[in-house]
Amino acid sequence: MNNEVQQFKAEFFKALAHPMRIRILEVLSEGEKTVNEIQTILGSEGSAVSQQLAVLRSKNVVSSVKEGTSVIYSLRDPLIKELLAVAKQIFDKQLVSAISMLEDMRKN
Repeated sequence: MNNEVQQFKAEFFKALAHPMRIRILEVLSEGEKTVNEIQTILGSEGSAVSQQLAVLRSKNVVSSVKEGTSVIYSLRDPLIKELLAVAKQIFDKQLVSAISMLEDMRKN
């Protein structure tokens, strides 16, 4: 059972392991969007965005609803927004540490 949980977690984090997918999740953290809206915000071509959305959808990270000719995407779980915020805090701390280390190296 524990191995299955670890595998599930690994698959979840694999779904996040792409810069465009992270950016899509950040955009969806602000609210639901159509594919065209996501493409415009990212300044990326449709096929690339659609491909990454398909990965996120297959891993149950985002959900989609078809309305007329549009598909509207949203975060499946609002906690993903918090996960991204915590990840940014961790990144910021690591960045501050790296900058501090580089400044120390320049002084020596």
